[in-house]
Amino acid sequence: MILIALAALTLAQDKLSVYVGTSGKGGNGIYRFDFDPKTGKAGEASLAVETANPSFLSVHPGGKHVYAVGEIGNFEGKKSGAVNAFAIQADGSLKLLNAQPSGGGGPCHIVVDKGGKNVLVANYGGGSCEAIPIQADGTLAAPTSFHQHQGSSVDKGRQSSPHAHSINLDPAGRFAFCADLGLDKILVYKWDPAKGLLTPNDPPAAPAPAGSGPRHFAFRPDGKFAYACGEMTSTVIAYAYDAEKGALSEIQVISTLPEPVKGNSTAEIVAHPSGKTLYCSNRGHDSIAVYDIDPATGKLTSKGQVKTGGKTPRNFALDPSAQWLFAGGQGSDTIHVFKVGADGGLTATDTVVKVPNPVCMRFLAK
Repeated sequence: MILIALAALTLAQDKLSVYVGTSGKGGNGIYRFDFDPKTGKAGEASLAVETANPSFLSVHPGGKHVYAVGEIGNFEGKKSGAVNAFAIQADGSLKLLNAQPSGGGGPCHIVVDKGGKNVLVANYGGGSCEAIPIQADGTLAAPTSFHQHQGSSVDKGRQSSPHAHSINLDPAGRFAFCADLGLDKILVYKWDPAKGLLTPNDPPAAPAPAGSGPRHFAFRPDGKFAYACGEMTSTVIAYAYDAEKGALSEIQVISTLPEPVKGNSTAEIVAHPSGKTLYCSNRGHDSIAVYDIDPATGKLTSKGQVKTGGKTPRNFALDPSAQWLFAGGQGSDTIHVFKVGADGGLTATDTVVKVPNPVCMRFLAK
């Protein structure tokens, strides 16, 4: 416990660069601003690099590169989005190194594996996922693994075809989980980082409730439980996790709202590093739902909702010290910063950063 506390203190003393992926009108690139975790104050945001629709980002664990999706439908004349590699410059700006096709249209989520050897990407429009190796100089090699999802679900308006919405690795780095809104499934793949290969697991997927539209996915840090947000039903689906088999078993479905809100949809879901608290964003209600996690069962108890101060929180993120939560308001061109309490509760601060159409926030110690 002492070592954990010292690590958190060290992180809290580091000033941070915050990189922001943007999307839609006005979101013409990746932005960056400074943040001081000791004071909770932020500098003004500036354009780090101009690039098309870089909605989601991932910072390499080596701290020298940023990888971003290009959420587009056509790349080099083919029906595919892009995955872009950027080098971080001395002033914090970004320089494009190269790009590879994402394998499907509308890539919307990206992660770098813990070893920093690969990026994994989910394609919403294409309904697929892909792995791309990272070379020693930070550039992206040709994709090594691609999977096209098949099928549909009950809502013919939104679920007539697959829509992969996120891809995440389990804490051990053995399995990848791709939440597919169109299929009402969490597809599971065995992950081989040395070869950059995704192989369908047995069982190949975990179901989500019909019509829920699973969007984003998060593990409790100890890997015993996992959580998906149902975009279309404003719910969180809790799962018990068998780490040996890569299997998920549903244990609970809970609302993200105090009462139904017409037009609301969930977007992001994040577990606090302590494993005691879970957060999920509501677009429409424009809030963060906060839950206590039962340490033994993994089940959730609602602690209510905290208004974000902005509109359409498509993404939010905890800083490396987990003392601050950044809520992006895609509809208000703002990022509002909240203080995280010892009990996981959120308190609004007066720190607000203006960024056009912010979607994704990722951190790098300066």
